[in-house]
Amino acid sequence: MPVTAAAGPPVVRLSGVSIGYGDRAVVRDVDLTVADGEVVAVMGANGSGKTTLVRGLLGLATVLAGDVEVLGRPLRTRQDRARVGYVPQRHTVGGAVASTVREVVASGRLARVGWLGRLGARDREVVQRAIEAVDLSPMAGSDIAELSGGQQRRVLIARALAAEPEVLVMDEPTAGVDLASQQALARTVGRLTERGVTMLIVTHEVGPLIDVVTRAIVLRDGSIAYDGPLATSPVGQDAGEHHLHEAGDCADPHADVDPDAGRAAARGAWLGSPVEDR
Repeated sequence: MPVTAAAGPPVVRLSGVSIGYGDRAVVRDVDLTVADGEVVAVMGANGSGKTTLVRGLLGLATVLAGDVEVLGRPLRTRQDRARVGYVPQRHTVGGAVASTVREVVASGRLARVGWLGRLGARDREVVQRAIEAVDLSPMAGSDIAELSGGQQRRVLIARALAAEPEVLVMDEPTAGVDLASQQALARTVGRLTERGVTMLIVTHEVGPLIDVVTRAIVLRDGSIAYDGPLATSPVGQDAGEHHLHEAGDCADPHADVDPDAGRAAARGAWLGSPVEDR
């Protein structure tokens, strides 16, 4: 039984959605609502459909049936899909041309100003605050190649934030980095949570994110097999299925979501002054 979303307009709504490639559906007949400010872990074994589900939101897989909406508007055009920020699972950032952290993050503004647009004062301010949100201000002028894998992952988060998305999708943000980097990434996600950013995090295991994830969905064979709160016990590496309580046995995962929080606050709160790591 899916968890009932908090009051107020949902940020993401999928109704009877099937997603796939060509005419072959990988995800079938999915209903999903993500409320303002939720941090949802999208879990499941390899081949379960979790990646295809989020690729449908990003326009990288075909929505074969049903409706996909962000804040009540269908995702039909490239501009619509720009409302969904994406942090890919990558171990390195950059290429043959040297780039600074600030330059990489600024590239995220292209979704707003276009390829030929010039960054104005507000654009530069958004870029700076995105860098602050991931706690990389001291490295803003550093060559991206000089950063660790975990720091580069945080640069990708900042680049996505620079587009001011309605919802942020992260693909395995803590995979492939050491424990210290995982903890730094978890603090970054925690700060974004405090700012009201709505997030979908694709992951095999919650690990260091367990304190910031408000809800989990587990996919199996292209369908949602579980939708509810995480167990309080540590999450293992089996897609979390054996560590999830039945919804009736757990407190409401939405109890801490403020139903009166406005959409503008959810979109823009991360632009405020940085919150100190805890």
